[in-house]
Amino acid sequence: MTTTHLSQAIFYLFGTIIILSCLESYFSYKHDKKHYDTKDTLTTIYLMSVNFLVNVVMKSGTFLLLDYCYQHYRLLEISNIYLYWTVLVLLQDFLYWLLHTTGHYIRVFWAVHVTHHSSEQFNLTTGFRSSVFEPMYRLFFFVPLSLLGFSAIDILFAYYVTQIYGNLVHTQTIGKLHPIIEYIFVTPSHHRVHHASNHRYLDKNMGMLLILWDRMFGTFQEELPEDEIRYGLTKELENRGPVNIIFHEFFALAADMKRADTLTDKLKYLFCPPGWSHEGNSQTTKDLQRQLEEEEQKTAYLEA
Repeated sequence: MTTTHLSQAIFYLFGTIIILSCLESYFSYKHDKKHYDTKDTLTTIYLMSVNFLVNVVMKSGTFLLLDYCYQHYRLLEISNIYLYWTVLVLLQDFLYWLLHTTGHYIRVFWAVHVTHHSSEQFNLTTGFRSSVFEPMYRLFFFVPLSLLGFSAIDILFAYYVTQIYGNLVHTQTIGKLHPIIEYIFVTPSHHRVHHASNHRYLDKNMGMLLILWDRMFGTFQEELPEDEIRYGLTKELENRGPVNIIFHEFFALAADMKRADTLTDKLKYLFCPPGWSHEGNSQTTKDLQRQLEEEEQKTAYLEA
């Protein structure tokens, strides 16, 4: 594959997403679904534009690093083209799951990723609400692919194709699919859960193409009719200005680190999950889900 082929593929794939977004927006308006909001969509376009600029700056460095590792340090070569692409897609999808999970469980990375979850809407344009600074470290998660014998251009192609698939599942228009598809692949139902602020749904369904990684590593959660999804953050932003929507979690992180007395606690604010507190009143996802489970058990006991 050449860079020309990659550019053409990206152009056509993203063009398809834009057309589908326009159709979904029209469908939402026509049937009064209220899945789109003009101000929210403009915020998404702004975040996408900033992310595009960061990507442009990082693109050459990403390619050069991956290519250098491939040319000088690759450990394997897969000659069978079918096996090559199958293994590449599977490994790339797993490494993305790892990148995505890191963005939810380590606060300094959550400070980057949180912009993707800042919308109270959920539609095809939400997939473009980019984690602005993620390209600055995402490439390091894909270096192992170069070391395992996959070329830089093929890694980028596999990433963009799965990224397009990841965009397509940002929709409320499609319900649950066939059980076999729901078991293997990330579906709109799975990804609606991922974008929910309900305590049950927090930090679940991290996959982009395959939901199997979540099933394997305990981060899977089915969409439940009795727990209707609320989109957005657990604490919604009062200030959605262009600077605050990107940096608000960095500001909050800096304030928490300033309150901590010891270097150890300051570092814990960086690398512990969001919600951790040195003051003993942590409200991490595990804390919130434990409280929910206790409340449900108490309710079930009283009703028995």
